[in-house]
Amino acid sequence: MSPRGVAILDLRERLFDAAERVLAREGPAALTSRAITGEAACAKGLLHAHFDGLDEFIAELVLDRFARAARQTDGLPAQAGRATVAGNLVTVALTLLNSLDPAVIGLALTRPAASLRIRRALEAGSPGFAAIQGAIAAYLDSEQRLGRLPDTTDTSSIALALVGTVHHLLMTSWADVPDPREQAERLVAVLVGAGPGGAAATEDLP
Repeated sequence: MSPRGVAILDLRERLFDAAERVLAREGPAALTSRAITGEAACAKGLLHAHFDGLDEFIAELVLDRFARAARQTDGLPAQAGRATVAGNLVTVALTLLNSLDPAVIGLALTRPAASLRIRRALEAGSPGFAAIQGAIAAYLDSEQRLGRLPDTTDTSSIALALVGTVHHLLMTSWADVPDPREQAERLVAVLVGAGPGGAAATEDLP
């Protein structure tokens, strides 16, 4: 155990990971500060020593996962001209679906104080879906310049539709809806079709 007040390497990530494990194993009702620190093998009061209560902790967990998802899309524009447009979009959609636990977001939505913290942080510029949408739009613009998407393609609307769908899938219960990964793949097929750079293009450009 780590005594209260002693710095722990990567403490935030350690507590965040522990909270996700508790949620996955026991559900939202079991998520208490004691359960989190116990799962993380930390001193019982450590969470409250670094966060202003459970609401702030949950808000910071969601914001951290949003920021991580945004970082994962940073390199997407550099993928222009590689593989297929459809394949690249499916990959980023599945990455986003796997990087954010719907149970965590669902829990935040049931706690008004946590939801308010998240909204204010995003409004202040914390990385989130807006940054992800921007990266996807920039990638599609690059593909358009390479001729792998028609000049008439509305890249901003495709980015909005994809991010909006992923956001919706993350906000709904996976247990009661079709596989979100399959839904994401079908959406991408509709958005980019099987034209140049779409599902039918399987080889990298020279």
